[in-house]
Amino acid sequence: MSELINNASKRKELLKHMILQLHEGSAPEAVRNQLLRLMGEVPYDQVVQVEQELIAEGLPQEEILKLCDVHTAALKGIISHQKAQSAPAGHPVHTFKQENRALGFEIDSLSKLFAMIAELNESDNATELWHQIRIHFNALMDVEKHYLRKENLLFPYMEKHGITGPPKVMWGKHDETRELMKAAIEAVSQSESISAGEAKAVIDLVLKPASNSIEEMIFKEEEILFPMCLDTLTDSEWYEVHQQSIEIGFCLFDPVDEWKPEGIVSQEDLTSEEYRIQLPTGSLTIPELNALLNTIPFDLTFVDQDDTVRYFTRGRERIFARSRAILGRKVQFCHPPASVHIVEKIISDFKSGKEDRCAFWINMGGRFIHIEYYALRGKGGEYLGTLEVSQDLTGKRKLEGEQRLLSYSQTD
Repeated sequence: MSELINNASKRKELLKHMILQLHEGSAPEAVRNQLLRLMGEVPYDQVVQVEQELIAEGLPQEEILKLCDVHTAALKGIISHQKAQSAPAGHPVHTFKQENRALGFEIDSLSKLFAMIAELNESDNATELWHQIRIHFNALMDVEKHYLRKENLLFPYMEKHGITGPPKVMWGKHDETRELMKAAIEAVSQSESISAGEAKAVIDLVLKPASNSIEEMIFKEEEILFPMCLDTLTDSEWYEVHQQSIEIGFCLFDPVDEWKPEGIVSQEDLTSEEYRIQLPTGSLTIPELNALLNTIPFDLTFVDQDDTVRYFTRGRERIFARSRAILGRKVQFCHPPASVHIVEKIISDFKSGKEDRCAFWINMGGRFIHIEYYALRGKGGEYLGTLEVSQDLTGKRKLEGEQRLLSYSQTD
């Protein structure tokens, strides 16, 4: 038996045999017990190799996709990471893992709410708990950015290194999760009032499968994907992933730590000071433009024509909290359920051309806040997106008379 355990080739063949047993209908727990008895721990890289070999040998990718969760159940708790490297703060893998912690918080919160509803009588009103569930599912929709960064930034480098099977299978699981989340969002958005009996049925049929799917993907990433990628990609490749991540956005987490491998010189380092953005009325360098936008006394947020948050300013005194985690998020999921219909009405009227601007003003913590939305349009009048402009007018409302002489006193 020790010869089997210490022989990598035989271990891999045994693992392959066990996985094929799963495909033939063996119970995951039984296979897991066999693996523990015969092999102890299973190195993560052998799991990847076996999966790739099975695809190469003709096992349909669809079949592996169908039973991927069965593999997970059988391997949970017995995968070892003795070879795996660690990722410093700011590294893409560190960011992915922090996002997983945030996703895990939302899933745990949902589990508690599900349990609270399960304790109610069938006829009890569960509307308040249902609204809380909706808020957490809105947050979970942010997982789309997590998956997009994997698909568009990480998977191409894996394929470049000859790792093709796992990305294909994982992408398929992403798509399954997307469908489950779409159904979950539709379910929690339709009912303004709901009984506990109705809520229990929807939770079991729709909501739990969606949250479970995200939770199972977290396990696959932490146990197999991230260790494999850390051992495979070069520092320059990771830096490419790091630089391009902001274009897609982050999931429920805003990485604040700077990370740059030694010896790497980015294109941004070479050109940001000299490159000028040409506009019809002049030009600006990127540092000048960034300073200009962050100095004007407004909070600006831009939502593109697809309802996706793409940009916000970082002034000295923000009115509403913003983090880069909202970039790439659908604007509908940035608002509480009670106000989503107002957001959708504004955007709908802007898109149709019915309206071009809309203003609100509120009193918030003793401050007078003015909020205005503008439709942005191209030369032909086509809708390009929406600009939100927020301004604290508390000080300016108090101004009287005139000030014609130089003074540096504050007016707000």
